[in-house]
Amino acid sequence: MATIPVTKRGAEALRAELHKLKTVDRPWVINAIAEARAQGDLSENAEYDAAKDRQGFIEGRIAEIDSKLSTAQIIDPSTLDAGGKVVFGSTLDLEDEDSGAQVTYQIVGEDEADLKLGRVNISSPIARALIGKEVGDSVEVQAPGGVKHYEIVGVRYE
Repeated sequence: MATIPVTKRGAEALRAELHKLKTVDRPWVINAIAEARAQGDLSENAEYDAAKDRQGFIEGRIAEIDSKLSTAQIIDPSTLDAGGKVVFGSTLDLEDEDSGAQVTYQIVGEDEADLKLGRVNISSPIARALIGKEVGDSVEVQAPGGVKHYEIVGVRYE
């Protein structure tokens, strides 16, 4: 089975979600099902149906997170020494060569990606274009809004 790269922060977030699902959400939904059953006829009991649907979601998410954590290759960016090259987990300072605007991105795993927080998925076009490059390199990225040109201004491992 292939390993999935995930940052240390991302693995901790998955573990926290798994803990919440097992210790808070699962017991809550079991209780909700028991209360709905106590009301009698289950064939027309909307609360029972909703609780069973929620239980299915919770159990599915628990299985999904367990699977991801079992195949995860956890990478701590602060321990990387990639010699200034862009690698998974690195944080980059980029300058848009057309507008001069500066942006900062960290290359992370699929579950951690959040563009509003500056975290881009390792399989995104921008991350694929940046991997292996270093400070001073220019990169052309095919973005949904058209081709963008960036210069790598800084690479950090934090």
